Amino acid sequence: MSSAGPSATGRISATDRISVKASTFSESVIRGMTRLAREHDAVNLAQGFPDFPCPPELKQAAKAALDDDVNQYAITWGAADFRRAVADKVARTYPGWVIDPEREICVTCGSTEAMIATMLALVDPGDEVIVFEPFYENYGPDAILSGATPVYVQLRAPDWSFDEAELRAAFSPRTRAIVVNTPHNPTGKVFSRAELDVIAALCVQHDVLVVTDEIYEHIHYLGDGGHVPPATVPGLEDRTVTINALSKTYAVTGWRVGWTIAPPALTDAIRKVHDFLTVGAPAPLQAAGVAAMALPASYYVDMAAKYRERRDVLCPALAEVGFVFEPPDGAYYVLCQTGALDPAQDDVAFARRLVAGVGVAGVPGSSFYSDPSRGRGQIRFAFPKKIETLYAAAERLRSL
Repeated sequence: MSSAGPSATGRISATDRISVKASTFSESVIRGMTRLAREHDAVNLAQGFPDFPCPPELKQAAKAALDDDVNQYAITWGAADFRRAVADKVARTYPGWVIDPEREICVTCGSTEAMIATMLALVDPGDEVIVFEPFYENYGPDAILSGATPVYVQLRAPDWSFDEAELRAAFSPRTRAIVVNTPHNPTGKVFSRAELDVIAALCVQHDVLVVTDEIYEHIHYLGDGGHVPPATVPGLEDRTVTINALSKTYAVTGWRVGWTIAPPALTDAIRKVHDFLTVGAPAPLQAAGVAAMALPASYYVDMAAKYRERRDVLCPALAEVGFVFEPPDGAYYVLCQTGALDPAQDDVAFARRLVAGVGVAGVPGSSFYSDPSRGRGQIRFAFPKKIETLYAAAERLRSL
């Protein structure tokens, strides 16, 4: 048997070969920082998961489903009662947006699988996919795994707006889709109706799909009408794939129940790919999802208010020690300029020093950019934590 590693001739053996696609990106920096935080017993403000319980209604429904032996496969593209519950909740939240649960929803293993299933179903090798940056780290690899080329358009601080001319120039005859994430990770930007109208006009002109990640739809601080789903914008109704999940809204990031909403022809393709990726999402947790969809409107108002409180604990603490940032309008992240705190502008080394020396974990900004140099002076902190956790992080950060 040959030894591991390159042979004496310098060639890589068949057992050592990896695909060209896999060689073009690294493992998740965000999840790597969580592992590092655990090693150093640091307060984890890196990965965006709550350290507080989910609503009791969800736990009770999940327990009941297990007691009722809901242990086998659901329908591949989602249990019928959960799909109906998703459609009903969307109709209540956004009057006029009517979804056919039989033909326009595919339930997936979280929004992460929803995104890659969508890309694999609707994007071909040689296509281009427009991605706003800074971006959530999955979008570029998802496009690459689909054989497409990501084309990046800058969101610029302090308000994280895009330049319309730059966006227009990004569209080409090969453009197949544009990824929109609103509210936005990592900046906390909420795309305005005017910005979505610009995107809509370009997508109609070039016959391009919108793939919109709306995992933070209810976590914003702008009041009624703050979040506008792209699928409700004129021109985008029949060319939008909306991606969502239970994870963030209901504090169950480990349950991995997500979904896509799209016109029937697009949904058919997504369902086929989803079937061969994961077969189906966890059946008892889809049953619990029915309870989540039935929560009253007051739940979302209260949740957003509590996240605002958390934001307003962390942001002053960050400003006090010298981070520079624009307070987020949505989601639960703060993307900071490190400035004088990191004269070397080495975000990776700085983030590691924070974990090991200060006891607080963030995410180095370079992981959110196609050109890492753009994020060298940035770090992202997440605040889906108990108030006491955020106060503990603030106390540790004062050592800076």
